[in-house]
Amino acid sequence: MAAYLQWRRFVFFDRETVKEPSGPDGAGAKPFALPPGIAVCDSGRGSLVFGDIQIWFLPRSLQLSSFQAYKLRVTHLYQLKQHSILVSVGEDEEGINPLVKVWNLEKRDGGNPLCTRIFPAIPGNKPTVVSCLTVHENLNFMAIGFADGSVVLTKGDITRDRHSKTQILHEGSYPVTGLAFRQSGKTTHLFVVTTENIQSYMLSVKDYPHLELDTHGCGLRCSSLSDPSQDLQFIVAGNECVYLYQPDERGPCFAFEGQKLIVHWYRGYLIIVSKDRKTSPKSEFSGNEAQNSDKQVLNIYDLCNKFIAYSSIFDDIVDVLAEWGSLYVLTRDGKIHVLQEKDTQTKLEACNYMLFRKNLFEMAINLAKSHHLDSDGLSEIFRQYGDHLYNKGNHDGAIQQYIRTIGKLEPSYVIRKFLDAQRIHNLTAYLQMLHLQSLANADHTTLLLNCYTKLKDSSKLEEFIKTSESEVHFDVETAIKVLRQAGYYSHAVYLAEKHEHHEWYLKIQLEDIKNYQEALHYIGKLPFEQAESNMKRYGKILMHHVPNETTELLKILCTDYRPCGGNEGPGMLEGKKANSEEFIPVFANNSRELKAFLEHMTEVQADSPQGVYDTLLELRLQNWAHEQDEQIKEKLHNEALTLLKSGRFKTVFDKALVLCQMHSFKDGVLYLYEQGKLFQQIMHYHMQNEQYKKVIEVCELYGDQEACLWEQALGYFARKEENCKEYIAAVLKHIENKNLMPPLLVVQTLAHNSTATLSVIKDYLVNKLQKQSRQIEQDEQRIQKYREETMRIRLEIEELKASPKIFQKTKCSICTSALELPSVHFLCGHSFHQHCFESYSESDSECPTCMPENRKVMDMIRAQEQKRDLHDQFQHQLKCSNDGFSVVADYFGRGVFNKLTLITDLPSGKTATTIEAGLQRELLIHTKRST
Repeated sequence: MAAYLQWRRFVFFDRETVKEPSGPDGAGAKPFALPPGIAVCDSGRGSLVFGDIQIWFLPRSLQLSSFQAYKLRVTHLYQLKQHSILVSVGEDEEGINPLVKVWNLEKRDGGNPLCTRIFPAIPGNKPTVVSCLTVHENLNFMAIGFADGSVVLTKGDITRDRHSKTQILHEGSYPVTGLAFRQSGKTTHLFVVTTENIQSYMLSVKDYPHLELDTHGCGLRCSSLSDPSQDLQFIVAGNECVYLYQPDERGPCFAFEGQKLIVHWYRGYLIIVSKDRKTSPKSEFSGNEAQNSDKQVLNIYDLCNKFIAYSSIFDDIVDVLAEWGSLYVLTRDGKIHVLQEKDTQTKLEACNYMLFRKNLFEMAINLAKSHHLDSDGLSEIFRQYGDHLYNKGNHDGAIQQYIRTIGKLEPSYVIRKFLDAQRIHNLTAYLQMLHLQSLANADHTTLLLNCYTKLKDSSKLEEFIKTSESEVHFDVETAIKVLRQAGYYSHAVYLAEKHEHHEWYLKIQLEDIKNYQEALHYIGKLPFEQAESNMKRYGKILMHHVPNETTELLKILCTDYRPCGGNEGPGMLEGKKANSEEFIPVFANNSRELKAFLEHMTEVQADSPQGVYDTLLELRLQNWAHEQDEQIKEKLHNEALTLLKSGRFKTVFDKALVLCQMHSFKDGVLYLYEQGKLFQQIMHYHMQNEQYKKVIEVCELYGDQEACLWEQALGYFARKEENCKEYIAAVLKHIENKNLMPPLLVVQTLAHNSTATLSVIKDYLVNKLQKQSRQIEQDEQRIQKYREETMRIRLEIEELKASPKIFQKTKCSICTSALELPSVHFLCGHSFHQHCFESYSESDSECPTCMPENRKVMDMIRAQEQKRDLHDQFQHQLKCSNDGFSVVADYFGRGVFNKLTLITDLPSGKTATTIEAGLQRELLIHTKRST
């Protein structure tokens, strides 16, 4: 039980007296007064309803209206809240003959509401007084209680006679003082309370089974039905206590002493009108008699939070009505007092101020929750409550309140208070909840894990880190760092593996636990991209400790990689491969494993990167150079040479050559010289090693491609002081056959050799002089021929200029037929039929027979003209030629150095036009004569 005297009192309502509307003159309004004799009242549908002889309606505008409902009096009114239906009980004649009338307020009959039904309210034709009335909001049930203990139930449409059925539900010896319908889902209950007992009827079941809930009752108007905030409980107010009932059992009770006169339920509040304690008690059943003029107390209780929201004394209250969001108290003198509930913020400020002063935080919290205070306001109350408990030394209680502020209060405010080592368990609890609500940052995670490690609470630590993936409320990377720093390597590794922080997993395994085998196995389960990056990062460490296993993994990674655990997904059927060249640095100190890796890559993957072949060549050359065993050295020699001949070093020729030279790999150097067509380098190599026969062989093999090799060979042997007559003779013979050097240059070259006597070059010089003599004779004969030809042409030209030309040809030069007129004659001596000439001639001024030869001559002249200015070409040929004199003579002969004149100077006084005209005239005269 809750003691009434211990409940706190507040003033959550403002009391005012309803006044009449102000007049047009603005004079002060006087209190509003109802007509005298009001005995019953109710409210709903926007009006306050009163009853005496008439039924009165008072809307919010205070414009009172009424209509005659009964001839004598109105004894009961019930206004439905969801329908414009009013049910009244009254008397039209003297005696005990109550009538029930159902009014439809939306329809009119002669200006008054339409009365849809009238029937007598007598149980079994026994005259008795109606004590109470209730109607179900679905309009299918109506219950009437009588003073003789009877209850009449009307089932069906209560607004029509034809669709309803009336029967006696309850009979007893004690007056019925209260009725209430309770609807829960599809189940309907009717509470019946008398002066001596309380019963519950189930109306949704046939035969209406009932249950007696208690053996004491209450007076008239001292019962009510709560709202869903109190689970629709039936409230019965006795003189000692207030009881709450469910349909099948009694609920809690509250010790509110005093004679109860009126009980109502309003918006979560219990309203009780009771006798003032200073007055003498009256009869329970006659609590509403008019002659009772004692002082009465109206209390408004909050049963959830156990405080009195309002308390005030009134004079002779008729009833308390609820409408328009306020409470209206009707007193016997006709006045209406309105109780307006204060707004939530105002109530909470006033309440909390008093409660905080008295440290009644629990009540403040409950009050705030019941009034739906926002989370910020509640958080502030929790904070103050936590501060209060903390200052009192109740750290466990304080941390519970601070936990309730999470999400609103800055965590650092709480954390600073509990950093002391003695309060670390409180701090741990707060940080745990902070993580559960996903509001922790990396610093909070660090602090919580440090708390676990200092408390050495391994079970809590494991529980924290082993939450499911969907329940992780902390920064995983931060947790791993803290656990690693604290030495909890197994926990850190578990967390890293579970949340796929591969880098941290490998770092801890390799640097802290030093479990290299497990780390390598873990890499083999990773997706390709991550396996590749981690092998680049940790490959050297793994190669140092587990070289064979690391090499095998790298082989797989660079050829056809598929994760061991199938992490790439079911659709990943095709393997991936990494760039093998990028992993060569991993084998820095493991040449044996490197060789195995590189040879494997070249075997299974012919298109391996060039770096793989370069490194393998270098490795084989190193092994060959350092090997002492002749058989093994020969094998290594063949392997290196085979690799060179594989054709993989064309693009890196210089690099391969440098490697062979560094390791003095003779066969490799010569092979690369040959592949690169570096014939001079081949010969120089043999010259350095004084291999004379090899020098001659090189000249014979490659002399046709590079003629200067013979000259260099001659110079080489000429500088030797040894007896090299045999080799010099061989070189001179080839130079003579190919005419590679002028004789003078040969003599000058051999002049440096003290062992080369004149007999060495005697045959060469004799042959050379004989060839030149024969050449001179041929040139002189050709010159004489050209001179004679030139003289003949000049004479012919002079003859054409000075003497007439007689055309004696009798046959056409084209068709060889007898020449007939008209004909065409040329000075060159050729004659043509005119039709033959026109058919075959390309130009009217050229002889068709001489034209091809003339064009050849003209083309040669033009070519000479074009080549006259080719200075760059001339310089290039002069520089590259072995016989520069012949080049100069060739260009001189082509007239490069002369000014060429194509037309000889005409005789003075004659122009080209005059000569051309004369020739044409001679041709015409000849044509006419022939005709």
